Amino acid sequence: MNAFFEELTAGLPDTTQLARIVFRLAVAALLGGIIGAQRERAGKHAGLRTHMLVALGAALFIVAPLEAGMSNEDLARIIQGLVAGIGFLGAGAILKLADEKQIQGLTTAAGLWLTAALGVAAGLGRWGSAMFGVALIWLILDVLARVEARMHGARDSRGHPDC
Repeated sequence: MNAFFEELTAGLPDTTQLARIVFRLAVAALLGGIIGAQRERAGKHAGLRTHMLVALGAALFIVAPLEAGMSNEDLARIIQGLVAGIGFLGAGAILKLADEKQIQGLTTAAGLWLTAALGVAAGLGRWGSAMFGVALIWLILDVLARVEARMHGARDSRGHPDC
């Protein structure tokens, strides 16, 4: 039984370091949740849980190598792989509607990409950057969406086609 416990606790950091890890991961999930809540409220398929998971996953991809003592060059390669992987996730969110000659999901894909960047920032302990990023993302997704809707409404009322 002692060997089992030792295996479970192998590699766990001291209390201070563990608190730092938990905090970084929790901040990442929370910030992703803020963006996800906005997307959920807007009725998008990639909502609260998706954005939380993307941010948390990105942060974990940063925290684990940092804890393992990887070099900055190795960490840069991990971030490159993460960005590529999120690109695939985003590509899955983009749909081309053949009948309507329209593309949907670009904002969702961009939002997931930015949510991963928030996770990276939180994983690196760059909370100021991450929180400022959330504020800008929220501004773009929420406030500018309302401005856009008003602009489209004004165009539609003048008889112009909806873009």
